[in-house]
Amino acid sequence: MTPRNVARVAAIAAVYAALTMLMAPISYGPVQVRVSELLTVLPYFTPLATPGLFLGCLLANVFGGMALGWATGLWIFDVTLGSLATLLAAYLTGLTRRRGLSLLAPLPPVLINPLIVGSYLQQIFGNNYWLTVGYIFVGQVVACYILGLPLLLLIRRHAKLRAIVAGIPEGEG
Repeated sequence: MTPRNVARVAAIAAVYAALTMLMAPISYGPVQVRVSELLTVLPYFTPLATPGLFLGCLLANVFGGMALGWATGLWIFDVTLGSLATLLAAYLTGLTRRRGLSLLAPLPPVLINPLIVGSYLQQIFGNNYWLTVGYIFVGQVVACYILGLPLLLLIRRHAKLRAIVAGIPEGEG
């Protein structure tokens, strides 16, 4: 990893974490729209986004842990399982590029996060599992498709944006 790549990973992590915490009232809990999830389309352009999203989610979940109850220790599920769900979804999103499936790029977090995050949030908040999964699913559709897909299409259309996100010279990729 070059210093430039480390900086790119750190920048993605910082934007994800900051956006999550700035939007805290709707970023945590059994009913959420984590707006920062719009960034989950970035692995379509660069594999560096995968560790960036994982670290950003980890930071956001550590600092947002009070929403899930620091005193009870339940926040650890969000820190570990939520961050690992983001890592898996980001990895799978990166695979969509190899197949040229840009419209499917937002799909992995829409499918994975509700199942994994819903599994522990329903325990923490005592809600019905499928209802919790449904709430998280709707939030993920909003973040990943309504916000993320336009971002992906915008980046794909503009060489300068692709160069910024992927760290490749204009005219390539």
